[in-house]
Amino acid sequence: MGETVVDTSEGGTGAAGGAGGESTFTVVVAAAANLGIAVAKAVAGVVSGSSAMLSEAAHSVADTVTELMLLVSLRSAERPADEEHPLGYGGARYIWALLASVATFVGGGVFAVYDGVHTLTHGEEPGDPLLSYVVLGIAFVLEGFSLRTGLKQARGEATRFGVPLGHYLRRTPDTAVKAVVMEDSAALVGLVLAAGGLLGGQLTGSGVWDGVASLCIGVLLVYVAWVLGHANAELLIGRPLPGPVREGVRAELLADPHVVAVLELTTLLQGPDEALVAAKVDFRDVSSAAEIEAACDRVTRRIRARFPAVRRVYLDPTPGSR
Repeated sequence: MGETVVDTSEGGTGAAGGAGGESTFTVVVAAAANLGIAVAKAVAGVVSGSSAMLSEAAHSVADTVTELMLLVSLRSAERPADEEHPLGYGGARYIWALLASVATFVGGGVFAVYDGVHTLTHGEEPGDPLLSYVVLGIAFVLEGFSLRTGLKQARGEATRFGVPLGHYLRRTPDTAVKAVVMEDSAALVGLVLAAGGLLGGQLTGSGVWDGVASLCIGVLLVYVAWVLGHANAELLIGRPLPGPVREGVRAELLADPHVVAVLELTTLLQGPDEALVAAKVDFRDVSSAAEIEAACDRVTRRIRARFPAVRRVYLDPTPGSR
């Protein structure tokens, strides 16, 4: 059907075959893992009286809600264009993904910060941490498996585009995979922080360590939510195709013998495997209407053949300055 378009300075577009289905699988794995982990953490937090564990439970609940929203976003974006939405529903994935980042911020970050501040100001009596350690260990394994699934897809996409993994994750328009990788990475760091808070409280008998760990988890979640929210907002506002792809499109336009100049070129990413190209083109004055029509059709076919992710090409014959 097309290719995933990644905004990279080194590459253009690359084959993504079943990227949509692969993204769905990645999100489902993450959601299933986080749902079970959330319940286990909540039980352990109540038994041990650990605010860090309760913060981690809120973290996992927020991640589960996030992934459910990402699933909705993937399904919503699959709907074909219709009369009411002639450009399709590609932007729907970014709306839901933006809401998912808000859920992470409110459901996880804010709760964890509040719980940490409450523990530091009111104190707490550390309970038996054994169950919490067991849950943290199991959660670490499950989160690690979920992260491995996300990284596997991300590495595959980065390899196709010939760019470093970090660069791909920063610039990919497939925010579902980006969200899973970032949230699972944050989850592993959060588990380490929670374990540190439990250990500190066990060794010193003070709840300060647990409160500090909860605060750190909250700050980490707020940061992840901000990064994901900013990425989705940028794509909702409108991001162009990467520079090398734009130059490639311009070259295909200028390669036609009836084209004199490309006066204006506008490109827009509408999804990981969907993009729009619009251009004001100056054709030869001696070209007939039929020749201009044939040139538009010819150029459109060449652009789509070279960059299959470009679904729509709009060319506007415009006289240049003489």
